[in-house]
Amino acid sequence: MASSNGTSTTNGNHVRPRVLIPEKVSPDGLTLLRKTLHVEERKGLSPDDILNIIADYDALIVRSETKVTADLLQAGKKLKVVARAGVGVDNVDVEAATRLGIIVVNSPSGNIGAAAEHTIALLLAVARNITDGCSSLKAGKWERSRLVGVEVKGKTLGIIGLGKVGLNVARLAIGLGMHVEALDPYASAQVASAHSVDLVSSLSELLQISDFLSIHTPLIASTKGMISTNELQSMKKGARILNVARGGMIDEQALVSALDNNHIAGAGIDVFTSEPPLASSTAAALIAHPKVVVTPHLGASTVEAQENVSLDVCSQVLSILSGELPRSAVNAPLILPEEYKTLQPFVRLVEKMGSLYTQHYSSVHHSHHSTPAQETRTTFDLIYEGSLATLANTKPLFAALVKGLTTPISTSAGRNVNIVNAEFIARDRGIVINEQHSRAPPTHTYSSLVTLRARASGYQSRSSSRRRPATTIATASPLVFETSSQSSEREKEQVISGYVSGSQIFISRLDRFATSFVPEGNLLICHNYDSPGKIGVVGGLLGREGVNINFMSVAPVDRGEVVEGESGSEGAGGEGVGKGAGSNEALMILGVDREVGGDVVGRMVGEEGILEVSVVAL
Repeated sequence: MASSNGTSTTNGNHVRPRVLIPEKVSPDGLTLLRKTLHVEERKGLSPDDILNIIADYDALIVRSETKVTADLLQAGKKLKVVARAGVGVDNVDVEAATRLGIIVVNSPSGNIGAAAEHTIALLLAVARNITDGCSSLKAGKWERSRLVGVEVKGKTLGIIGLGKVGLNVARLAIGLGMHVEALDPYASAQVASAHSVDLVSSLSELLQISDFLSIHTPLIASTKGMISTNELQSMKKGARILNVARGGMIDEQALVSALDNNHIAGAGIDVFTSEPPLASSTAAALIAHPKVVVTPHLGASTVEAQENVSLDVCSQVLSILSGELPRSAVNAPLILPEEYKTLQPFVRLVEKMGSLYTQHYSSVHHSHHSTPAQETRTTFDLIYEGSLATLANTKPLFAALVKGLTTPISTSAGRNVNIVNAEFIARDRGIVINEQHSRAPPTHTYSSLVTLRARASGYQSRSSSRRRPATTIATASPLVFETSSQSSEREKEQVISGYVSGSQIFISRLDRFATSFVPEGNLLICHNYDSPGKIGVVGGLLGREGVNINFMSVAPVDRGEVVEGESGSEGAGGEGVGKGAGSNEALMILGVDREVGGDVVGRMVGEEGILEVSVVAL
């Protein structure tokens, strides 16, 4: 099991989670990890080496060289997080990670300044022939006339992608006296104007006016090869191009041709389609070109940036392995810290409610009095009341329910079920969950109440709360039972409600029965007639088997759930027959010190007046 600080326990011994780091990462962040985690720096591993050992690790921290493929992620049976020490995650199969419930984090702000400064360094080097002049002088030549450059003051810099790096490049360029135009369909006109940047509406417009062009977008399907032959030819003759973002956005062969025919005067390139470049690749041809200033992906390679990035991703790894949420997950929704603090105890509650639902309805043992009928329940309402209903982002609760429903019946489905992959797991396995935020006046004394309602086939929810769009998810079908053919529609529903008091979670309703117990440990849930002697019968039987009772809660029928005129038929001993007998029934919830075997439960339901018993481990 996992402890609150992220360590796991085996026979009472703490085992520190293991973190694999196959690339060089600044030691500042690693020092943070080593306080509670087992950190292994293993540089020089081949892809096959990593594939063979990844099953032993809980976290993987990489930079840009390690390719985190679907096969590698699948082999990482314990992996909970992959951290990219940098901005881009194109070396990580994010879709595969999402399906497996592995959180992918990066550091989108740790190297912003370094990348922007490197862009300006390449811009000036290309404009003033810095590297060519350096090489010429070192070779014993003095070629001032050949190495005449251009000033950047008064020139137009075109920026594709006005994000954090793009804005920093714009600020530095404006400081050099440049005029900045930018293309970004999602950029705020107010933010651009505040930075003295003019926005354009199309790539063609930007290309035609730029003396220098700098790219600052992620590598995705729509940006791959975005600058090719036609785009380069539409630029001014003598224009220069820069790329410190990602290789692949510029057609390298097209750029070589544009440089050869002198339409493009020069280029400053830090990133390539293959890194390191293969000898016969287009990247190698571009690197060898005399008009190109190249660096080996150094955009983030400053001491300060590496320290910032290392501290950022390592702190996120530590948080995730401790059960908290990351700041910069690329495959999970953003949840504000204050929201998560409010949600955290309810996450535990809803997961327990889901697990209780699956186990209670699938493990029930029936006596000969009851009339069970199996029914697949694939539609759930998850209803929030009170202050909880005011929160807009309840995805952690949605994910907790999926985890609770699926974990008791499927080991594979329970692997890393979280906010990252809850919808994938649920959709693959077949349920509809409708989250509802109730605006009705509360009928309870709790500040917040959560109700899980499993609908019978064809049943429409009676809730008056505002419905949110349904999300299709799924779990295996639990074994369930109906009360009797005379049951009302409301009784056909399977309902669990719960609340939080302080940091403690409680179940307040189970089916038609009002209760209050903490959902943890080994539980026996006995449905019996509410008549003298039943507690003694159950207690005596458990005592003879050496089972100790830690606590007991007797749950009567919720008076609001008693159907008018329903009194049940009288049988031997004055006890009603069947679960639909009405208010003369109760639940006995017992917390016991160990799991109770099926033979003991079988003898229990054989006792007069004990209708059903379920065994639950929470």
